Amino acid sequence: MGSPSSSSSGGGIPVLYEDNHILIVVKPVNMPTQEDESKDPDLLTELKQDLKERHGKPGNVFLGLVHRLDRPVGGVMVFAKTSKAASRLSDAVRTRSFGKRYLAVVHGTPSQPTGRLTHHLLKDSRTNTVQAVPKGSHPDAKEAVLDYEVLGSSGGLSLVRVELLTGRSHQIRVQMAAIGCPLYGDQKYGAALNKPGQQIALWSAYLHFEHPVQREPVTFRCAPPSEFPWNIWDAAMLQE
Repeated sequence: MGSPSSSSSGGGIPVLYEDNHILIVVKPVNMPTQEDESKDPDLLTELKQDLKERHGKPGNVFLGLVHRLDRPVGGVMVFAKTSKAASRLSDAVRTRSFGKRYLAVVHGTPSQPTGRLTHHLLKDSRTNTVQAVPKGSHPDAKEAVLDYEVLGSSGGLSLVRVELLTGRSHQIRVQMAAIGCPLYGDQKYGAALNKPGQQIALWSAYLHFEHPVQREPVTFRCAPPSEFPWNIWDAAMLQE
């Protein structure tokens, strides 16, 4: 299960897998996960409309949002097609039994080839920005933990595999910037090194969880697009 297919939704969104309980898709870059103040087409609304049309469903279509990706980030996502699946998948996320791995291209190279980063992150909802703050310095700061592995370095950039152990807003972007390795193309947390218009190099490459109804482990993978800066590295290195 989880092998990419050539199917797509009516809106052209690639569908990796679908059954009566879950829907696995590839989120396009620069599309909001759900409706925001921009009012641009968003993934959740597009998928609901596609399900309504494909299955001839009257009224509102249920589609549960289990996790999110930042607007500029693309890659594999799971949606729940029933309330039962949504509840069980949300529980998996909360208990950290929902595995998420990302690929990122960062400026520079982390000091250690592998490691665990732990920071305390504070979000400013007014500016939609997050900063790393000292532990205990603010009651609203939340612990953020990730594991990383450097897969390769070339031309001042490094390809890094990241596994999230917590799910904080902008977590990978802020934590990598905090160690001096901001993501390529990240205008918000790496403006000093990135040029306007560059696409952020962060990709949701791998999901692993227990199927909410079949109760069997499932894995879904999706490689980033073969364009700069991803194409600096061999395609095999981009396969999770």
